[in-house]
Amino acid sequence: MAEDGAVTLYNSIAITDAKTSPFTLKAGLTQILRGGAIVDVTNAEHAKIAEQAGACCLIVSDPSQQGITRMPDPSLIKEIKRVVSIPIMVRARVGHFVEAQILEAVGVDYIDESEAIAVADEDNFINKHNFRCPFVCGSESLGEALSRVREGAAMIRIQGDLSGSGNVAKTVKNVRAVMGQIRILNNMDEDEVFAFSKTIRAPYDLVAQTKQMGRLPVVQFAAGGIVTPADAALMMQLGCDGVILESEIFNCSDPYKRVRGIIQAVRHYNDPHVLVETSSGLEDSNANLDLSEDRIEHFAHESA
Repeated sequence: MAEDGAVTLYNSIAITDAKTSPFTLKAGLTQILRGGAIVDVTNAEHAKIAEQAGACCLIVSDPSQQGITRMPDPSLIKEIKRVVSIPIMVRARVGHFVEAQILEAVGVDYIDESEAIAVADEDNFINKHNFRCPFVCGSESLGEALSRVREGAAMIRIQGDLSGSGNVAKTVKNVRAVMGQIRILNNMDEDEVFAFSKTIRAPYDLVAQTKQMGRLPVVQFAAGGIVTPADAALMMQLGCDGVILESEIFNCSDPYKRVRGIIQAVRHYNDPHVLVETSSGLEDSNANLDLSEDRIEHFAHESA
């Protein structure tokens, strides 16, 4: 970016030519993740475990969770890139296009403009069409998902609980909400689609495309509270293309066994015999993720 003291200027934040990196190419790069599990890691050791367990992609997160959470140190990203061969995804704060510029320069495979960390711009999202790197964005409804796609998101993360509590209820609620709205849309007459677009505050052309395809026009993963093989299989049977596992998944005596079991459940979500096998012997592994009354009260107080 800088040579002999010269600084590259980003005219209108357009750091790449859209013609050399069309949206269809970015969407194609996210298609390779379908049917897999993305695992959140905070160090090289966890990254190796996740890769060995069969993760399709890693999210590199800041190991320090105190105060305002930002993108991780680029040196940590580079360290993990050296020890694994699978794609790397990294979170940037919502609206923080400079963090996205840095992450693209580091050479990450995907950028997650994530509300799971601090929000940098409360009114504006990153114009994702200006980047070569595919973006992932979170949503809790169909209208929100299609709005993020219009901004250039090549993958949607249907987000549930952000507290790391192991409670999958909000994720199930949001996935059902999105899939339910798509079913309603599929049964509409063409004339009704215009009004429906206004109701959900989404671009008409993307709503029409969703109706034609019978699903979101991009890959959709579920995230939040997914800590057991049964949770992962539930998300897949509800219509998701894959799941995202938070870093709390490593808080157990045998993280490889738990991560491997969940990934196998994603791959064989319709096979109850495989689900029985992958769910067996995980009681100790799941102990740290059970919701005690104190934790429930703590998370309820934070949400208030």
